[in-house]
Formats: sequence, C-alpha cells, structure tokens
Amino acid sequence: MPNLMKIEHIAIWVSDIDKVCEFYRKYFGATVHPVYHNPLKQFTSRFVTFDDGARLEIMHRPDIKPSTSEEERIGFAHLSFSGGSKEKVDSLTLQMSENGIQVVGQPRTTGDGYYESVVLDPEGNRVEVTV
Repeated sequence: MPNLMKIEHIAIWVSDIDKVCEFYRKYFGATVHPVYHNPLKQFTSRFVTFDDGARLEIMHRPDIKPSTSEEERIGFAHLSFSGGSKEKVDSLTLQMSENGIQVVGQPRTTGDGYYESVVLDPEGNRVEVTV
C-alpha cells in the first residue's frame, strides 16, 4: 500500500507577519492569503502558497519572543527554494542583496553538489536559493 502522506504546510513564528509574507511574495512568488485572528488566544496567522502547492503558515502571538542568537540551533535549519538554474540563483541573490536582504552564503557549489546561496528572511530564518 503506498504512503499517501505529504507535508501539508510548515509554520514559522514571527514578529511581523506582513513583512515576512511580503518577503516570500516578492522573492519567491507566494500568494498571500487573508489574516486569521483569534483574539481569545491572541493568535494571528496568514498562509502563503507557492505555485507547486507548498504552503507556509506565518504566525504571531505576542508571548512568543524572537531568538536572541544568530547561531545554528537544534530544530529546523532552513527552507530551500529551487530557481531552476544557476543564473536564477545568481540574479535572485543579487536582487535580494541590492534590496538590503542579508546574504549569509554567496552563490557557490557546495561539497554535496548543490549550487546555492543562503539569505535571511526578515525574521532571520535561513532560506536557501538553489538550482
């Protein structure tokens, strides 16, 4: 019997939902969906959907505080987006850099054969841009 499970979405806690949603819309073509707000739990979220159906849930609650360190930590390490070509990786990385997005890994071929760059989204989450 085949396993029919798939990842439905990945959720990220953030301080500024609109700023993070705009980052994924502007650079990765995400569609930003309406805000959901639960006043009882002080919870707010928005989904962003990509052309292939993948979704991120961008969430905020005032008691969830940002990390105080930029070091790697146990847990999710990064999101990765495929641009389809080295030229797309190069041009998107340059565009983001020119727009003030922090590039923490310039385009390069890694030891395991990926051509990629690494940027930080507005909340400091690592995002790989790869072929």
